[in-house]
Amino acid sequence: MSSARPSTPRTRTGTSSLAELVAIALAFRERWQPDRWSEEDRLPSQNVEHRKGRCASPALMAGTRVRRPDEIRKSRRSRSHSCWGHLILAPLWAQHGANLGTLLRTCDAVGACLAVPPHDWVPEALRRGNTVPGRSCIHRTGNPRRWLARERETGSHLLGVELAEGALRLADLPPARRRTVVVLGHERGGIPEDIIDELDAVVEIPMIGRGASLNVAVAGSLVAYKLSGML
Repeated sequence: MSSARPSTPRTRTGTSSLAELVAIALAFRERWQPDRWSEEDRLPSQNVEHRKGRCASPALMAGTRVRRPDEIRKSRRSRSHSCWGHLILAPLWAQHGANLGTLLRTCDAVGACLAVPPHDWVPEALRRGNTVPGRSCIHRTGNPRRWLARERETGSHLLGVELAEGALRLADLPPARRRTVVVLGHERGGIPEDIIDELDAVVEIPMIGRGASLNVAVAGSLVAYKLSGML
């Protein structure tokens, strides 16, 4: 009695698969030429530009539509917010006026206030940097150390943004539950050591690059969005 197994007919699966892959690749390349797309293939939003033939796949972006300016305005506040006394960004040792202007725009976005140091160049920096129409909530601190001491005495939570041992990671920072002052230091020197000792907590923004730290306005904006609960 023969023990040979029934023969299995040979197929040309490998050859046909290769041919199919080539056909798919050619069809994909043919379709990936924006100037040859039909109207229904194009992105639904007219606000998205096709630059140098590189654009998102219609299949992936078919449900995406960029909101119109009038739609955005309807979802935003029509007037500047008053002092809500909840979140204050305090770049009290910043030396570059551009950082104040950027932070002022962030304050408008998250509903925060800005505390500024008593330098002669600050008013002009705020005037030039405030690109948001209307008035903004600005606290003029006078002596930064005395102002922070008063804030702490009245129950404010003082949170420093600094690269320090034992600091809380930005990803673990919870939304602010009470009046919080975000203390931002000098662009190079950071927050003075004597002020670090007076803070309630310190948050650190992780980095893997070669730079020593983030720009003051960038760091403050990241922390503000986390504290506001919008991230």
